[in-house]
Amino acid sequence: MSEDLGVIVVTGASSGLGKQTALDLAGRGFVVYAGVRTEDSAERLWAEAGTRRLRPVMLDVTSDLSIANAHKLISGELGPSGLHGLVNNAGICVSAPLECVSSDRLREELEVNVVGTLAVSRQFLPLLRTRAAGTPGFAGRIVNVSSGVGKVATPYLGAYAAAQFGKEGLSGALRRELAPLGVAVSIVAPGAIATPIWDKMTDTADRIMNDTPAEIAELYSRRFRGFIDQNTARAAASRTRPEQVAAAVAHAMTARRPRTRYRVGLDSVMVEAASRLLPDRVLDFALARGLSVAD
Repeated sequence: MSEDLGVIVVTGASSGLGKQTALDLAGRGFVVYAGVRTEDSAERLWAEAGTRRLRPVMLDVTSDLSIANAHKLISGELGPSGLHGLVNNAGICVSAPLECVSSDRLREELEVNVVGTLAVSRQFLPLLRTRAAGTPGFAGRIVNVSSGVGKVATPYLGAYAAAQFGKEGLSGALRRELAPLGVAVSIVAPGAIATPIWDKMTDTADRIMNDTPAEIAELYSRRFRGFIDQNTARAAASRTRPEQVAAAVAHAMTARRPRTRYRVGLDSVMVEAASRLLPDRVLDFALARGLSVAD
């Protein structure tokens, strides 16, 4: 295999940030194995890429068998120089009042965003260490895509926040454990961006509320609907683009000393600052004030 700049695996690459990241890295000269879950997604991605450096691969992060099969395929083609990078981008967003979130829904959220991130990382770490062996500084690299909700848990995004807080903790521990082995771990935390995740989130929210007993759903429905509409409008109006996220990932994959954290978008930066500087009660007031505007 001609590896160009190296080989990178990207999960959740069928749409949105994962797709943009996979296309961007392939355009920069990396060989990219882009994880998708359906043949249709693979064919669309292959047609759009227009380069053999981007190679769709079946990869469902909630299936140990799927992860193992992807690893077998990639390691068989990789060659002796190992894997340059892994981008854990696959994720879902369960949005609903926590009283309405079933245990199965919560498990699904955590399974994709937290358990899946570790499962894929664990499977590919030997190949990342192969890349790092004998190379000064960081050679193998992991990028975990998180969000601003990983620092401040907003109302109606409690399940998603639990997953992102979990990914933050996972990333911090991995970074400290793997640094002595020559593998860097970075977090890329975007703010609101117009991607297909918003349509998926709205669909999921509608199904959850329809499954909730009417007397409970009624307690939350007006404020929750205002929250959904406000978030969707904010994402549509956002000046942050998927290309900026892809550029942050590319920096983490190419810099001599990648940053531990990349904040993408003004809202993500502001959330980080607020989480550090403001007392909890002040944050509560600000978030409640924002929701009252949405009513």
